[in-house]
Amino acid sequence: MEDEDDPIVEEIPVHLSKLLSEHLYVLQYPVKSSSSSFDDGRVVNCCVKPINQQIKVDFALDTASSNYDAFKGEQFALAADGKQRDKSQKLTFRSGTMDKQSFLSTKPIEDVSRYLVCAMQDGEVHATPLKGIVSMRQMFSYFDKQDKRTKAEQKAEQDADGVGAEDEELTQVTVKFARTENEKVRKAREKSFNYLSKMEAEEPWCEAFWHEKQSATANLERQKLISGSSVGGSGRMEVDSAALNVRPMEYMDMLISKEKTDRNIDSLLPSRVVCLHKLKQLPLLDQLKVILTDAKVITFQQILDLLPDRMNPAEKVLRLLPQVGWLIRGNWVVQSEYVYLDGSVSGTNGVLAEQMRKARDYILYRFTKCDKLERHQLGIITQLPTDEIRDILLSVAKLNTSDRTWSLLLPPNECFQGVDEQEISERQRAFWQARADKFTEMERNSTTPTSKRIRKRSTRDSGPTTPSTGASIGNSPNTAHSRQLSNG
Repeated sequence: MEDEDDPIVEEIPVHLSKLLSEHLYVLQYPVKSSSSSFDDGRVVNCCVKPINQQIKVDFALDTASSNYDAFKGEQFALAADGKQRDKSQKLTFRSGTMDKQSFLSTKPIEDVSRYLVCAMQDGEVHATPLKGIVSMRQMFSYFDKQDKRTKAEQKAEQDADGVGAEDEELTQVTVKFARTENEKVRKAREKSFNYLSKMEAEEPWCEAFWHEKQSATANLERQKLISGSSVGGSGRMEVDSAALNVRPMEYMDMLISKEKTDRNIDSLLPSRVVCLHKLKQLPLLDQLKVILTDAKVITFQQILDLLPDRMNPAEKVLRLLPQVGWLIRGNWVVQSEYVYLDGSVSGTNGVLAEQMRKARDYILYRFTKCDKLERHQLGIITQLPTDEIRDILLSVAKLNTSDRTWSLLLPPNECFQGVDEQEISERQRAFWQARADKFTEMERNSTTPTSKRIRKRSTRDSGPTTPSTGASIGNSPNTAHSRQLSNG
């Protein structure tokens, strides 16, 4: 698609603000209807648990409204606090009627690193990372207090009637000693539901101040969503332009955490696949090994383009490439020891890694001599199953459907201009010539057993003429026909 078909309508700058990143929460009300709203609600109490990130908010009810059932409200208050109210305990409803509704938070999302709160100002978007997201659900603690108080009253009545005054029977007591737990058991215990519930219950509530939506304090805090804003001596918001003077890559690092990104990506990637962030952290030699392994067949210029650091000198890359790759007709291929690791076997027929390396080295050697190879001939020389030969060829070559031969994935690239590149080519050529005797011996050993079997069969089949037919059995064109007559 041409650029004219999809024009850029507007460019909007995006800035990162961190003034509220450690204190910014989003409160959701999933059980609230779309018509109702708490924007104008009056908060009578607000408490937080900073460690467990819990919030409790009490909204006042309009007891003077015509829609409020005063009788039912008094019944709820009476059931929760009882007729004879204990002064030592905190009352649920101080006014004697249900005059508030309480909301308690739960965490629907543990990892909020992917969420931001954005504010638009002067045609610019200012994004602030979140500390947490909580769901506010209405709590009915007054029903729990009613049940607890009812059970306590029933037990007191039973004790007064003498029901539980009978002598208790003696019971055997078993003493158990706590076992010493190791680090693994301790971490598993700290992640259990009972442990987390106990920690939440033990943390005390901290009183917090609730500021109305249109108050001056709320407006001042809202201005902190703007990137680079700070409060000056006059109380007005000032913008620090120096905070925005960062390079693009540093700005991306501020937006996206590398550690969390790597951990999430690693869980999705297949084995032996390295993400870009980790590739940047590897030494240059390991980077070349990863690139050659994934690319199969690649040119030198493509290697330079794929390296994370484009500032690496080409001479330095050329010096390291022969340690992990081989030059085949102007293209680079990873060495076999990085494809078939020590102690591993092939996934098709379970052939040992040493045999797979020898076969792959021979196939690459043949590609240095000719453009096309036949799979059947390679199987005879390497003495590997046909499926294994096909897997090796697929890693470096492609099938020509016209003549059923195999050729390299990339065409020959013999155009080397630099002195260093020519020196590397000469060294690679000398390397393959040094191994030529070993590969010639492989070809000789693969053809010798076949010739012996043919001579032995010829000796066995040759013999005197059969008197019944008068024909000789040998290497004549009528051998098969004569053999059929003699067996008749």
